[in-house]
Amino acid sequence: MLTLQALRNDRTAIQAALKKRGLDAAPLLDRILELDLERRTTQKKVDDLKAQQNAASREIGDLFKSGKKEEAESRRAQMGELKEQIHQLDELQKTLIHDQEAALLELPNRPHESVPTGQSDADNEVVSEEGDKPSLHENAMPHWELADRYKLIDFEAGVKITGAGFPVYRGKGAKLQRALIQFFLDRADAAGYEEFIPPHLVNPDSGRGTGQLPDKEGQMYHCAEDDLYLIPTAEVPLTNLFRGDMLNAEELPMQLCGYTPCFRREAGSYGKDVRGLNRLHQFDKVEIVRFERPENSYTALEGMVEHVRNLLRDLELPFRTLRLCGGDLGFTAALTFDLEVWSAAQQRWLEVSSVSNFETYQSNRLQCRFRNDEGKPELVHTLNGSALALPRIVAALLENHQTEKGIRIPAALQPYTGFDTIA
Repeated sequence: MLTLQALRNDRTAIQAALKKRGLDAAPLLDRILELDLERRTTQKKVDDLKAQQNAASREIGDLFKSGKKEEAESRRAQMGELKEQIHQLDELQKTLIHDQEAALLELPNRPHESVPTGQSDADNEVVSEEGDKPSLHENAMPHWELADRYKLIDFEAGVKITGAGFPVYRGKGAKLQRALIQFFLDRADAAGYEEFIPPHLVNPDSGRGTGQLPDKEGQMYHCAEDDLYLIPTAEVPLTNLFRGDMLNAEELPMQLCGYTPCFRREAGSYGKDVRGLNRLHQFDKVEIVRFERPENSYTALEGMVEHVRNLLRDLELPFRTLRLCGGDLGFTAALTFDLEVWSAAQQRWLEVSSVSNFETYQSNRLQCRFRNDEGKPELVHTLNGSALALPRIVAALLENHQTEKGIRIPAALQPYTGFDTIA
């Protein structure tokens, strides 16, 4: 969440920046700052009363020592009234802090100055496009038909076992999944990311720490009896590894990666845009996460985007990079680049990665800091990105590399699959 200090100092600039999201933040900002003023005023009253209480305690002690017992007892009775006033103000203070925290959680991150103004994904900026779109043979198929023809994925079995959006991978389809996961992890390791295997369920504090709660509560699977959430991405457990920690400056940057299944309730319903692997409730993904000094985070963001581009180059897929506009920007992100691959059979772009800088928005929720060169505590910048999400990568691989004789496996992936063709 945004810091109170930033809201006090830069309220006008923050309100203007949030307009890029199509948000009139003035009422919420007013509410937060009013609560902040009332909280600080209340705290001053408490401090003043406690000072009076301490002074009165010393006075009562002196009166008892001087033998003025009756006067000391009278002052002690007055102390009871003072104590009750302090108690009432402490309770008010708890309510004000709770209400202020709740209001702060409703406020999205301030977009970076480079974020384009816009209302939807139609207004996103195309930064670059790379690779030639393949020309397919006359009998080319979309990936769901290829998956059925070559017995790679059983969508109907997934519906029977669980429901729509939970495919069953089989044979070379299962091997392709494992090959891609290992390929992505090996590339992350070569780039300096340390691998973690985190839990696949998290508590509410973890969800709040990275901003999924309360913003996306209805989009996450919730185990009510234990009050645990299935993770929508490895970003959540990986970033929460350092919730509440004071990091050593020498440890930065910290680079983490991890493979996990991901669970999302918002998969969608019907139509070609959600058919096959286009949108799922459960899917596999390798995530990369970084903790950075603020002055280095945007250079790190560029490096993360280039890391994803290199993966797509190795997979021989045409792709483009988008800078998301304010209206399409995620709740917690300051700047996001999406990478999309070309689906040759569907004749459209498919998002396969989002790489974001959250600046201090997550670390303020997490209370994750480091000591800067002056020895003062400072919030780190957090970043993460998909590197990569598998479903649409598999869809594009099957469609773009299909031939009349089968599906060609890119050279970089063949050592992982153990085969060069699906036929």
